[in-house]
Amino acid sequence: MLKRSKAILFTAVLLLGCFSIIGCGKEKDGKKTKIELVHYKPEAVSYFEEVERKFNESHKDIELKISSPNDAMTVLKTRFIREDNPDIIGIGGEFNFSNFIDAGMLMDISDFDGLKDIKQKYLDIDENLKFVPTKGTYGVPYMANAAGILYNREMFQENGWQIPETWDELLALCKKIKKAGRLPFYMGYKDTWSCLSPWNSAASSLTDATVCKDVNKGKTTFSKEYVTVAEQMKELLAYGPKDFVAYSYNDACTAFARGEAAMYMIGSYAVPQIKSVNPDMNIDSFVYPASNNKEENVLTSGVDLQFCVMNDCPNKEAAYEVLRFLLKDENVQAYMDDQNAVPCKMGDFTLAPMLDGMKEYIEEEKVTDYQDHFYPSEMAVDAMIQTYLLDGDTKKFLKKFDEAWVRYNRDLIDKVQKYESEHQSEEG
Repeated sequence: MLKRSKAILFTAVLLLGCFSIIGCGKEKDGKKTKIELVHYKPEAVSYFEEVERKFNESHKDIELKISSPNDAMTVLKTRFIREDNPDIIGIGGEFNFSNFIDAGMLMDISDFDGLKDIKQKYLDIDENLKFVPTKGTYGVPYMANAAGILYNREMFQENGWQIPETWDELLALCKKIKKAGRLPFYMGYKDTWSCLSPWNSAASSLTDATVCKDVNKGKTTFSKEYVTVAEQMKELLAYGPKDFVAYSYNDACTAFARGEAAMYMIGSYAVPQIKSVNPDMNIDSFVYPASNNKEENVLTSGVDLQFCVMNDCPNKEAAYEVLRFLLKDENVQAYMDDQNAVPCKMGDFTLAPMLDGMKEYIEEEKVTDYQDHFYPSEMAVDAMIQTYLLDGDTKKFLKKFDEAWVRYNRDLIDKVQKYESEHQSEEG
């Protein structure tokens, strides 16, 4: 890559006597350095259009171009193959991020001064995503989300229902709601991906944050770790609609908005969809209380959006200036207001009211990552969960989970165990 970039530059200088395409497709146009940012959040396109406008108005020497393509990850991977990388990418803290680090595609930005303002918990979450220990920092966590249980605040107040803090209290509440003639939960499990929200919330509190990495190391199995998680998913079906796979995510959002259920196990990202049906709905949320020990319960909150500088970006300082601009408090708050997001930056920010019930956990950084951020997409865990909920055989499901994990992670498992073996030898 670098040799090719130098060759292109050398040829361009000889033939044209000026700067042309450099490395990852950027130009130097006399006085202005061009920086391209491609992100995977098309729902936030209006926010990024405003950021682009404000940045370009306030910077005379840098021109920022922000792209918000649909199916951004496919677009990015195609560009990577063509060696046409943008300078900065905006992605989530999940399996693709881990792959990009492993492939050496991202720049170590440990020297970026803005990292000092990022909450340590989200930096730790990024660190835990690395397949094997790799020195350096490769992303600036920007926004997180929060997944737990949304509830109809007005309905709760009218009936005097209390927010549960333990698993037994949640079941008792469900029975109370059902006795009152209401449906405790609406479930949109026709869309398999929606099965992952309660799954992640349960796994966050009932297993260690390193469980997937521990499985790769050969220290445990999902058949041991995920029993209670799976059983809880199955037990809650009794408190949802009879045919839980008959309804899609949109159906569930609409039903919840119309007051057809008291609660909805989904992330904060669903609120705009719900509000589009019922703009006046009074929604709050609480942490999924998976454990009967309140202190063991944590909020599921991963890095929903972070910015990474590509390793072959020729204009590092200009890229850093873009990151500084994005991290300005007013821009952070604007994104939060637009997307009901949780800031990864420290500061006095105003959370959306539907996060009131999670505020304590967010402020105390009592959060942990989504388990599915470690799952390879080819494994289709969401579809496996849906099939399990229809079948109900926990032992068979977890056995299949272990088998599929090995199948789709074989190379990674070999790499991890080789690393562990080599470093144990060194320590020995």
